[in-house]
Amino acid sequence: MTRFRSAGFALATVATPMLLAACVSTPGPEVKGTGRCDASQLGWAIGQPGNEENMRRLSRESGAGLVNPIGPTTITTKDIRPDRLRVYMDKDNIITAARCE
Repeated sequence: MTRFRSAGFALATVATPMLLAACVSTPGPEVKGTGRCDASQLGWAIGQPGNEENMRRLSRESGAGLVNPIGPTTITTKDIRPDRLRVYMDKDNIITAARCE
């Protein structure tokens, strides 16, 4: 009986740190840009395709640290972040609005 208890204790001693290591969260996404969004010069994007090239340009020109592409069925929250640019697109992936929200 003592032999089984010590084996169980040894297993618990080894397994506990491994299990706790699995609980460590990974860091969030890296924020790029100035961290302040300014959509005043982004009117050119309306009517353009929501492709990667245009998203990168919107990110660069707005200074936003986070760009959220929003499709017609995307559910969004009402929180406001000064570093976030939301790019609204229609069902054909055409940009309909770009707003700092």
